[in-house]
Amino acid sequence: MPRNFENIKEANRPKKAAKSRLLKRIIFVPIGAMIVAVGLEIFLVPNNIIDGGIIGISILTSYLSNINLGLLLVLFNLPFLILGYKQIGKTFAITTLVGDLILGIGVAYLHDIPVITNDLLLASVFGGMCLGVGVGLIIRHGGSLDGTEILAILFNKATPFSVGEIVMFINVFILGSAGFVFGWDRAMYSLIAYFIAYKTIDLTIEGLDQSKSVWIISDQHQEIGDAINARLGRGVTYLNGEGAYTGDDKRVIFTVITRLEEAKVKNIVEEKDDSAFLAVGDIHDVKGGRFKKRAIH
Repeated sequence: MPRNFENIKEANRPKKAAKSRLLKRIIFVPIGAMIVAVGLEIFLVPNNIIDGGIIGISILTSYLSNINLGLLLVLFNLPFLILGYKQIGKTFAITTLVGDLILGIGVAYLHDIPVITNDLLLASVFGGMCLGVGVGLIIRHGGSLDGTEILAILFNKATPFSVGEIVMFINVFILGSAGFVFGWDRAMYSLIAYFIAYKTIDLTIEGLDQSKSVWIISDQHQEIGDAINARLGRGVTYLNGEGAYTGDDKRVIFTVITRLEEAKVKNIVEEKDDSAFLAVGDIHDVKGGRFKKRAIH
């Protein structure tokens, strides 16, 4: 292949990657916003169950003022969109604006659809799942539906509290307010919905095939590494280490697997060296790598 053609091909790769990200954003942000709208209007709002953040504030305000919920969702998020544009960037702000507009339209469109269930537990569970999947899809593709996170980032710079602690404080206040408006049983169901949404967001962002890092220290490092390579198709890296207490040289095996492969790796290590040191941790992003995954055997 001519060298100049290779250079052109390499130069086009970032453009293709950018187009791919844009296409995914165009597809999944509206889908995510509509899933959130379904969770709100089909499950949560008709049963007086709320979520945290701007969505929760909008639900409470809509109930007390009879103003359209979809309109409030857009209006309450606008100030945070401006802040997000300045603090995080143009792409984030535009993606969030699109998500908020589609959410507002979806909520208005679904408002008159009959309620599927009046069972508060079912409504909390399925409403929370819908919110988690929808918000997770939007976050995964560069946007957000909740301006309180942007507010938390700004407060984080001026206070000793972390972003997570500030968001939690805001949401506890909002969810607690549901007790005064809808009754304390609804506030407790709102906490269930919020917890399920929170966990589902993580699952949606990370994916079911969540990656894990594995560190193994063993005198049988070669056998263990070869077995992981052959039986899982995972590449391994050998690192040089030194025991702090003994001063002995150690070989450390490092590899990345999915959570479904964790049990198999543990079996391999136990087969080869049941006294080996093994540490497994969660990681969020993995790119590159030489080896492709094979079937576990």
